[in-house]
Amino acid sequence: MVERKKQMTRDKVSRLVNWGHWFAFFNGLLAIIVGTRYLSSVGYPETLIGWGYLAISSIGHFSFLAFIVYVVFLFPATLLLPYSKILRGYAALIATLGLCILLYDTVIFDDYGIHLSPFAFDLAWSDLNALLGNTSYIATPIGIILIELTAANFLWKRIEKIEKKQLGNKVIAFIGICFVSSHVIHIWADANDVTQITRFDDTMPLSYPATARSFMESHGIEGSTAPDKTYQTKSKQLNYPIAALQCKAQKQQNILIVSVDGLRADMVNSATMPFFSQYQLQNKQFTEHFSGGNQFNTGMFALLYGLQGSYSDKKAFEHTAPVLTQVLSEQGYHQAVFMPQDNADELANHAIFDGMDMHLSHSDIGSAQTDIKNTELFIQWQAQQASPWFSLVNLSATKHYDTPIGFLGIETVKPHLSLKPAEKVLYNQYRQSLFFIDQQIQQLLTNLDDQTLVIVTGTHGQIFSSNPREVNQDLSPANVKVPFVMHWPKTTSDTVNYRTSHYGVVPTIMGQALHCNNPITDYSSGYNLLQPSEKSWVYIGDSSTFAIYQQDEITVLGRHGKYRIYDIDYKKRLKRKLSAPELIQVMREGRRLYNK
Repeated sequence: MVERKKQMTRDKVSRLVNWGHWFAFFNGLLAIIVGTRYLSSVGYPETLIGWGYLAISSIGHFSFLAFIVYVVFLFPATLLLPYSKILRGYAALIATLGLCILLYDTVIFDDYGIHLSPFAFDLAWSDLNALLGNTSYIATPIGIILIELTAANFLWKRIEKIEKKQLGNKVIAFIGICFVSSHVIHIWADANDVTQITRFDDTMPLSYPATARSFMESHGIEGSTAPDKTYQTKSKQLNYPIAALQCKAQKQQNILIVSVDGLRADMVNSATMPFFSQYQLQNKQFTEHFSGGNQFNTGMFALLYGLQGSYSDKKAFEHTAPVLTQVLSEQGYHQAVFMPQDNADELANHAIFDGMDMHLSHSDIGSAQTDIKNTELFIQWQAQQASPWFSLVNLSATKHYDTPIGFLGIETVKPHLSLKPAEKVLYNQYRQSLFFIDQQIQQLLTNLDDQTLVIVTGTHGQIFSSNPREVNQDLSPANVKVPFVMHWPKTTSDTVNYRTSHYGVVPTIMGQALHCNNPITDYSSGYNLLQPSEKSWVYIGDSSTFAIYQQDEITVLGRHGKYRIYDIDYKKRLKRKLSAPELIQVMREGRRLYNK
């Protein structure tokens, strides 16, 4: 009798286990259906190979997730409480909770571009009403649990018939093949830069597709470095500008932007830059101006596109020129860029200078000699222009602490900052570079027509370090706060003390000089520099690491949601919680120009 009861218990548990497997499989199918919502965020595949990969990876991945949930939550309960009614209700509840979390993750991913994490949950909780929008968050869980209860009972009543068909091993084999195949295909795609496949890497939650790149590199094997043009596709359609621009050419004025790499705002004075210091006083100077980033590419992107740096590494901008230069071209401006070859190489695959004549210089002697060449080239070019012109002159000697051979600079002084011995050397060498750059700016501006609109600013700031990694990761005011001076014809000199940024350059030129009537939000993340910004924050950086400058604090965020908060001088780390409202605005701005 005892043996018979044990056998009956084993049979019951076995039946419950079989039922649990099929219930997990059913929820894997539901998860696949819910997972299709991610495609509305990243865009649908445009080729058969893309659809094929997405199909097998979805089947393998979501089925695997469903099985993991079964193993963790249902299998132990099957052994501890082998009662079908209790287990079916418990399983339906767990499955409903899992699907609701998945649904919520699709909402988070669509709005912020990240998956659920403690960081994302805090962010989303602050914006819950806007995310959910209506009462579907009440009806949806009720609907799901009804489906789950129905499915649980349906499978339990028919589990013996299902077992007789012996489909279990075939289903497991099929899912296993899909799971393994998706990773094998991804290894191939990663090694060959097949972007139609690799662009889905971050689409599904808890997805870590296998790659071959690190293995190949460790064994001295080089994969293809050329992007697969055949299969490249945009994750979403870029909507830039949002509406057709309405610009009326009136009296056209020449426009010059002088952008100096590594130009710190706190180092400009009458000793280091006598000409520029006097020029500031005679024109409109902005004392609280910030670049769009701490590197050349992000600073230049903000300057010419007027968009925050989260857009700078998007594929679409590899073939989308700034609306500023497009409008200038339509209005008959002759456009030219004068910059070091090294800087141009950083944006070689970018459309930022499309439609502009490129005048590039290089010198083996140093960047100061390159700046001298570019200054001379601009002066010659400008003297030959008859039609309205727009020019960007980029100088870089300060970034490299460089001066020409035999240059007579200024005396060494005690730093006004607290620096290490090696940093003190860089500090004074930097002052020499500023003195040299001041002379180049003087040559550029001296012979210009007074009716020329002139902007002189820094591409980014400078910290006194010879470590490139430290320089590239530093988002302090020293590395991003830059001088900004604007000569606007027939206007009086003025000092602007409210916060401004590079994002405002494009809206100012488009609205004031090119007479474009569109709302600024159609083409830029910024505001007209001549008016205080309505935003309480400034975004500085790119999509992987960026800082949010607010009124009295600076928040630095990494790609995976880790963040640090500093005081406004970047000297003291604050024990504060992330300000979610501002971050929500930042993340939405970074996705605003893409169609849903």
